[in-house]
Amino acid sequence: MTRRTRRRFLEESMLATAAAALATPGAAVRADDDDSSSSPNERLGVACVGVRGRGGSHLNFFAGRKDTEVVAIVDVDDTVLANRAKQVGQRQGREPQRYVDLRKAFDDPRVDIVSIATPNHWHALAAIWAIQAGKDVYLEKPVSHNVSEGRRIVEAARKYNKICQTGTQSRSNPGMQAAIAHVRKGGIGHVDVARGLCYKRRKSIGARGRYDIPENIHYNLWLGPAPEAPLTRPRLHYDWHWQWPYGNGDLGNQGIHQMDIARWGLGLDQLCRAVMSYGGRLGYEDAGDTANTQVVILDYGDSTLVFEVRGLETGPLTRSRTGVEFQGGKYRPKIGVIFEGSDGYVVIPSYAGGAAFDRDGKMVQEFKGPGSDSHHFANFLKAVRSRQASDLNADIEEGHLSSALCHLGNISYRLGEMLPVSEVAKRVAKVDSRDNNGDTLERTLEHLKANGLSLDKVRLQTGPVLRFDPSSETFVQNEEADRMLTRQYRAPFVVPPAGQV
Repeated sequence: MTRRTRRRFLEESMLATAAAALATPGAAVRADDDDSSSSPNERLGVACVGVRGRGGSHLNFFAGRKDTEVVAIVDVDDTVLANRAKQVGQRQGREPQRYVDLRKAFDDPRVDIVSIATPNHWHALAAIWAIQAGKDVYLEKPVSHNVSEGRRIVEAARKYNKICQTGTQSRSNPGMQAAIAHVRKGGIGHVDVARGLCYKRRKSIGARGRYDIPENIHYNLWLGPAPEAPLTRPRLHYDWHWQWPYGNGDLGNQGIHQMDIARWGLGLDQLCRAVMSYGGRLGYEDAGDTANTQVVILDYGDSTLVFEVRGLETGPLTRSRTGVEFQGGKYRPKIGVIFEGSDGYVVIPSYAGGAAFDRDGKMVQEFKGPGSDSHHFANFLKAVRSRQASDLNADIEEGHLSSALCHLGNISYRLGEMLPVSEVAKRVAKVDSRDNNGDTLERTLEHLKANGLSLDKVRLQTGPVLRFDPSSETFVQNEEADRMLTRQYRAPFVVPPAGQV
């Protein structure tokens, strides 16, 4: 077995082993989640913005506590708004005020804190407006739709002395904290590569066309900062993730969680010095713009952060491939992070912990935490009451940096040219990296071939190596790439520029 094949074998085996280990129930949620100490006079009023999908979890948490009350909910879907209001009323005994326009909710004097789970293109402006209105904010990931937006939220939070937590819930999980501490204290030696994985099947979203806006949707408010444009996908909800004006592909959907864990484990408190990405939207033609197959290489000099997106079918990690029986497909080792150290590996196959392995693939330590994300919401409330941003486990600065890495990868990808795989191989061979770039490309091509694509015909969108200045958060002598750090906004939904928040 070659060194490369052995490493691949070990990594697949360890992912499956770590996932199986985490099937055992974890520890109880920490004391941060105890709401019994707060008197009714200290009850915080909450406005939840965007309540159809992930926002439902926000409602469930805040409506179920003694120290918070959901006093307002905001959504541009009238049907969702009515249904959620009734659900909240049943849970907490009183229905919240319904708003279609978030600005009106921010003017509500009963609102102390705002939680935001809108589509990505609304995240930054909603957060900034809430902060300017004097509210503390819990903001879902990615915190921004582009790099500049993230820095503007940080600027606003600092200027107005407001608490702003990023919704990367693994940061508050004791199992994950223990796993990351093991990596950062040298438990596996020097870490050359942190590899984020998002092997998550994404099917076609349907043909591009011009579709009717549902009658229950306030479409102008749905668009917000995005350009005025017709609906060009069959389904309004969720599938915006795969169109650039609104989403960021799986890098900014599922992948941001793993990107954040990888950066956290490497102990990186700034952006990279160079980025390169390649991939494509392969296997079908539909209304989507974003890549369903993508590799991002983020160069930090002493270490490299690599991210792999696979939206086509990957199949289970079977015993024949890994040497470890994967337990019924209930756990998903295809989504996770692998830290590759000089003395071993740490494998993160969940949001709640992982396992450490020696160089031979033997598990030497497990890190287990609870499956619930309530501890992360509770950590936010703790900081709201203490008025100390340092109490946050995922301060907005952390959210900005991890989100920005996703955006940088997408910028390189979007500036790429279509190349045959032979030319892609030549390009990636020249990219500075602690990873084996050729091996990562080879595995990606094997994946495409397994999905019936002819490698002789495949063309991959291959981005340039973009040098980046972390101190200024701009590219080095590349005006075209710099323009993609922000966007043109549609008045009055304008994210303010630097110095004007």
